[in-house]
Amino acid sequence: MWALVESGSVSQVYTQPKQLTLGDVNYPSNIFSMWTSSELEAIGIYEVVINNTNYKDKEYYINTDQSFAFGSGKVTATYGAATAKNLANLKTSHCAIVDNQAYSLLQPNDWMVVKATETSGTVASDWTTYRAGVRTTANDMKTKINAVSDVDALAALYVYNDATPPVRPLGEFPDAPSS
Repeated sequence: MWALVESGSVSQVYTQPKQLTLGDVNYPSNIFSMWTSSELEAIGIYEVVINNTNYKDKEYYINTDQSFAFGSGKVTATYGAATAKNLANLKTSHCAIVDNQAYSLLQPNDWMVVKATETSGTVASDWTTYRAGVRTTANDMKTKINAVSDVDALAALYVYNDATPPVRPLGEFPDAPSS
């Protein structure tokens, strides 16, 4: 990303190379890749330095648009304060994701339960244990999601630690039996 600086202020921002007309001179778009920083700066084009200090995960926050400032010979793009998304909506969305994951894990082996029901048969115990584990895990995950009191606590449920293997507070669904 580049910015055109005129009279000490950012007047234009370019997110990708483009043909420019500055004054009476036309410049091709390849100047952004062919010219050195010094050559670009000589005509008022500066590479933008991104300051992500205030930027937060867009899954959980609404970030402001960047503001651009020129100072000390560089252009900086800075985000304003981020606003947390609605926690109730996030909880609903995350619980729905858990339900969909559980459904996706159970659906491929539902036929075993249907067959056992229709033929008065049984489902192998490793599969009934697995299926119960999926349902229990989904309920535990949703309980944890619904228990959080703020957006940061919700995000923290998904952060893996440094253990071997890494684990996260939300937990993981069990693995299906190999048989």
